[in-house]
Amino acid sequence: MFAKPNGGRTTAAAEGDLVVFLIGMRINHFWAPHHWLPVLTAMPRMLRELRADEQSGLLGYQLLTGSPRTYFVVQYWRSKEQLLKYAIDPARLHRKAWATANRMERKSGRHVGIWHETYLVPAGNYESIYGDMPPYGLAAATGVLPIARRGATAQERLDWERTT
Repeated sequence: MFAKPNGGRTTAAAEGDLVVFLIGMRINHFWAPHHWLPVLTAMPRMLRELRADEQSGLLGYQLLTGSPRTYFVVQYWRSKEQLLKYAIDPARLHRKAWATANRMERKSGRHVGIWHETYLVPAGNYESIYGDMPPYGLAAATGVLPIARRGATAQERLDWERTT
């Protein structure tokens, strides 16, 4: 049920460019669940759809909460093209969920807030370290390596991709 920690220091096995996509919501009025609950429940369905499709480009994700009002997902993608393709595909869940959210926003009186941020991260511009942790974040999305495979310091890990 719970992932077993990897002993010692590890790093993510990520290689090449990647996209970090943050998406979330804020419940502005708890007393209006009929407005925010559909938004809250849409994301797990989209994540299941993406995980079922190995060609989607989604490498992995982490569900997080910032407070009782805010919920968000950190997603790791292979490319911006795959992320954008999913976002606009009328046959996929996102397009319908976005249309529903837009309709609700016009009628809802600001009961729920929605946001996202997209970061294009070139190879050699990210590094990671995990001490006595189960696979988490980027490492859960791409795999785990012993730290010695990429370098003992943050600078060595950042330079690794440039020297291979």
